Amino acid sequence: MSTTKSAFLTFVLFRVASFLARNDRDSDERQQGVSKTGMSAQSTAQEPEANPDTDEGEEGPAVPAAAAPEKPAVQQASGKQFVYNFDSDQAGQLPSTFHTAKTGRGTQEKWGVTGDPTAPSKPNVVAQISTDQTDYRFPLLISDEGSFQDLDLRVKFKSVSGKIDRAGGLVFCLKDPNNYYIVRANALENNYRLYHVINGRRGQFAGANLKVTSGEWHELRVGGSGDQDHLLLRR
Repeated sequence: MSTTKSAFLTFVLFRVASFLARNDRDSDERQQGVSKTGMSAQSTAQEPEANPDTDEGEEGPAVPAAAAPEKPAVQQASGKQFVYNFDSDQAGQLPSTFHTAKTGRGTQEKWGVTGDPTAPSKPNVVAQISTDQTDYRFPLLISDEGSFQDLDLRVKFKSVSGKIDRAGGLVFCLKDPNNYYIVRANALENNYRLYHVINGRRGQFAGANLKVTSGEWHELRVGGSGDQDHLLLRR
């Protein structure tokens, strides 16, 4: 069985308040959230656009940037839950029990805890705060707290700014920063995408065109059972 963890993720957005990403496939059930009270499986996404969604070809450099391998994660018991709200973490610092990584090129990723009066769980959120505009640069915030086989993973996120992308999402089945699955919502493109990243290159295999409003909180949810991962997107 492969090792998995948890993580937050940002997509080349300059400041995304609150992401949850998770590397997963072999351990037991898990749930993550940014609210103290947990999350429902709802999103504030609006009706799909008239144009149908189209798959994107494989993207990324032929030779990926080097990425450090992930350390093996502790396997958690079935039914174990983790809820993250960052309210006990120091402002401006990386939240405890998390580490950072990056897919692609550009400067080092930068994450920090900050206050947000609109946060689902006041006062704090975690934000990706670098302003690097390098294309194909995806900062990750990865939880250290375990691996799971069955999971129910949720995150509330807000897209704040960004000219290349303005997005956030969930990483799961993560082996290292160049190999994982990700579902992400992009406020610049008004779409949701499910990608498989292999050796630093990503390929889309599912997606939908739905409104993703900047400056508003949205929710993503990913569920998986054993080797059969499935994606849940609800309004």
